[in-house]
Amino acid sequence: MKIKITHLLLTLGLITFSVQSQAQDPNFHIYLCFGQSNMEGQGTIGSQDQTVDNRFQVLQAVDCSNINRQATEWYPAIPPLCRCWNGLSPADYFGRTLIASLPSHINVGVVNVAVGGCRIELFDKDIYEDYLDTYKEDWFQNALDSYDRNPYNHLLSLAKQAQEVGVIKGILLHQGESNAGDAQWPTKVKKIYDDLLSDLDMEANVIPLLAGEMVHEDQGGSLASMNKIVAQLPEIIPNAHIISSSGCSDKDDNIHFDAAGYRELGKRYGEKMLSLLEYDANAPILHSESNTTYSLSTVYPNPVDSYGQIDFSLPKATHVKLKLYNTAGQEVTQILNKPCTSGHHSISYDFASVPRGVYYYRLETNEKMLSKKVLIQ
Repeated sequence: MKIKITHLLLTLGLITFSVQSQAQDPNFHIYLCFGQSNMEGQGTIGSQDQTVDNRFQVLQAVDCSNINRQATEWYPAIPPLCRCWNGLSPADYFGRTLIASLPSHINVGVVNVAVGGCRIELFDKDIYEDYLDTYKEDWFQNALDSYDRNPYNHLLSLAKQAQEVGVIKGILLHQGESNAGDAQWPTKVKKIYDDLLSDLDMEANVIPLLAGEMVHEDQGGSLASMNKIVAQLPEIIPNAHIISSSGCSDKDDNIHFDAAGYRELGKRYGEKMLSLLEYDANAPILHSESNTTYSLSTVYPNPVDSYGQIDFSLPKATHVKLKLYNTAGQEVTQILNKPCTSGHHSISYDFASVPRGVYYYRLETNEKMLSKKVLIQ
């Protein structure tokens, strides 16, 4: 069953997932995934992997007749999530982990463009052509051909399409095996990260970058020494986070994870993202929302230095005031003051003019008052 991007309406059993092409839905969270073979997915797809909550979607990167999918259309995120003959990847259980804990009105989509065996330079839009012949073998050249021989541009094009219907919340990376021992790897990753943010008109250093370790030394990983270089990434990208692979099982080659390893690693990516969104992966019920209750989210991102997103829900139409207060209880600014309909709302506010420090923002209606803390840096 496929989903048209121009008019998206998919019904699976009693579950309905819809996206309107003309309006960006702040509750459709998009994550970009890129890297080499471990991000492609080399795990055997089991029966437990072939059923997925319809709230988790994939924007198909390439045409795949073997699984009846067409490029640039949305589908339920049943693996493979990269190309036609790939296997289980970290993206699979990343999305499943998010869906298990996020409120029911939030949907998750992934875009996965990865090339087995590639150096990180293959995603650098300025020098990628120098790396198109890294391997002459058909498996490598066919992967490049499927992306029109420009993986970065292919990822960017899909990301722009995804932005039309959702909001990019994070970037997932798993790469490094082909750059093992390369001390400049973090700088090279930063170049690609910065290019993506710029080309997608997103603010620098706001979108989290989650980077996974190579197969860990405790599993006998043959390239585990690269993890020391990967660990340096947060030193040059403030919003980079390292996902540990310790204990994630691998294949006999000691380079690729096995299915169980991908499930665990993907779960760790998801748990890290949930912590950044300030949801508890181990207590999803605490964060469930319905149309019969008032709710107020934590600003994303938090800490915030400029634009931040605030979500709130209303059980009925009412007048809403949203104000920012300092720790002394003094009103600093008014964020919102207008009538709002029932349901979920999302607003973006520029905190850049507010001095650094700890503040509280408060939602007020005739019947309810809710407040949350925010750190402005």
